[in-house]
Amino acid sequence: MTDLLHQCRRLTVTAVALASFVATVPTAAAEPFTSAQATFEVTELASGLHYPWSIVQLPDGDLLVSEREGGLRRVHLDDGKAMLTTLTGLPDITQAGQGGLMGLALHPDFEQNHRLYFAHVAGERGKYGTEVSFATLEGNGLQNVTRIFVAEPKADGGRHFGGRLLFGADGKLYISLGERGASPGLGARHPAQQKSNHLGALIRINDDGSVPTDNPFVDDAQAAPEINSYGHRNIQGLIQDPATGTLWTHEHGPQGGDELNVEVAGANYGWPVITYGVNYGIGTRIGEGTARAGMEQPVYRWIPSIAPSGMSLYNGDAFPQWRGDIFIGSLKFATLVRLEMSNGTVVDEERLLTGKYGRIRDVFTARDGCIYLLTDALNGRLLRLAPRNQP
Repeated sequence: MTDLLHQCRRLTVTAVALASFVATVPTAAAEPFTSAQATFEVTELASGLHYPWSIVQLPDGDLLVSEREGGLRRVHLDDGKAMLTTLTGLPDITQAGQGGLMGLALHPDFEQNHRLYFAHVAGERGKYGTEVSFATLEGNGLQNVTRIFVAEPKADGGRHFGGRLLFGADGKLYISLGERGASPGLGARHPAQQKSNHLGALIRINDDGSVPTDNPFVDDAQAAPEINSYGHRNIQGLIQDPATGTLWTHEHGPQGGDELNVEVAGANYGWPVITYGVNYGIGTRIGEGTARAGMEQPVYRWIPSIAPSGMSLYNGDAFPQWRGDIFIGSLKFATLVRLEMSNGTVVDEERLLTGKYGRIRDVFTARDGCIYLLTDALNGRLLRLAPRNQP
């Protein structure tokens, strides 16, 4: 435990600068907490992040943090001090409502090719959509930016862009896409129920943007071949269990009905034909009800909604009692949700840090076994959960 504590405490940073220069600041005091299964401490590592959205960890231990408004920060952590630098070379990022610069992912062969993938919003004639690009990371700059995916069609407004990225164990890139806020009253005519477009889908592509030959709809002339599953409202969490290969997603429901799902290739997840949520404000039923043959049921659901965002399956050594549990950020309740898992089933739910630090946008487990959080605010923060010695 002593070695784990030392490793976690080396990853620390406090107040950061907003411009492209290095700030070095000593570590802030950690705050202790006790949960049902662990005693831990939370350290505020950084503040001044502009609506931070996603975290990845580089092979050298540095963290990259995306900011919704279009910034990309490199956080170098060493012996109770930190340096934070703004990276150069990003393309123009459109900030539209809930969307901007969003999910990050490293190529599985990042140590050889230095490829960083990022989801972002682009506008065209007053309409907006999610796109995915990659670039080569060299030092603190991005080079050779290449766009590999464009969600079609672009749509009005600034809601439900999805934006989570994951390289699966199969080497394919998975991209979550929201349905862009289309009216649920469309029922079976809703774009999330139409495989001919990308809205409300989980996408699966090769690392160069081409379509895998084993995608479920690749032989359907009426379907977009990049689709892995459809009928989603707005997936905001996307992870894979390395032990079983199971892909997990979670997504926002309307008023009530947030869902945790197991991803099945070719499956229809029902939105808005079926849902456990209701229409905002008036509370009336959406669609046909909660179930229909040929549409997937959630593994777990939240009523009332928690507005889930970010997700991590814990497999670290710092908290052995939490191994196999799923951690999810809640925007609505400003809390960290821990789902205790057993054989693919949720057996208990615990809520941590409620109201303490603000809306939690992303959850990330680093190689040291500590859990890192991003708070969703103009003055967003990077937090670290580390084990704490018992008195």
